[in-house]
Amino acid sequence: MRQIVLDTETTGLDANRGHRLIELGCVELLERRVSGSHFHRYLNPDRDIDAGAQAVHGISIEFLVDKPRFADVADEFVAYISGAELIIHNAAFDVGFIDAELARLGPSYGRLRDHATVLDTLAMAREMFPGQRNSLDALCKRLDIDNSHRELHGALLDAEILADVYLALTAGQGALDFALETPDNAQIRVAAQHRPLSERPPLRVHLANEAELAAHEARLAAIDKASKGATVWRRLAGIPL
Repeated sequence: MRQIVLDTETTGLDANRGHRLIELGCVELLERRVSGSHFHRYLNPDRDIDAGAQAVHGISIEFLVDKPRFADVADEFVAYISGAELIIHNAAFDVGFIDAELARLGPSYGRLRDHATVLDTLAMAREMFPGQRNSLDALCKRLDIDNSHRELHGALLDAEILADVYLALTAGQGALDFALETPDNAQIRVAAQHRPLSERPPLRVHLANEAELAAHEARLAAIDKASKGATVWRRLAGIPL
């Protein structure tokens, strides 16, 4: 499965008021592994940058004067994300800005969701950690991900950090894909399954870490709240709400 972790930086907070993209950063995941492929462009927005936005990302209009405009990279960007699942934190913000840029180029470009599906990690985190702060920085701290090198926001840097956060949030959800096995590996696996138990190596036990335990407890609490009663395994264990 091809996934693209995406982040943007902008001139301000509201695309409907004419604010523009100034940076696009994308990191490719293939089968839940960072592939090394990325898409990164700074963009000339043809307008001023709000002081508040510049304080967040540190990008000045002087730096962007000689950079390409979105129209110059649109075809390359659309080709890069086409058919992928986009992983975005607070997706409504980034999708809104990209859709506004595509709309400026005419109806033939459509909308972002015409080219790729979108997964919002903020919505995912809010479900896993209800009532807690779920910003990218907060998730890094909760999931023990090092973001000490992040002094200012940057689209590519934030996409790289978000890739780590997404993989931590979804740890254990990767399916075994035997279709990707080589014939030799498949033969070894089948042979191992038919060995007597006494000849098989001991099973490796992976204990849940603190972040995974917290995510599990948050999920149980959400199910308890939705079902208005203790989950089945809580009742069987005699654990009250």
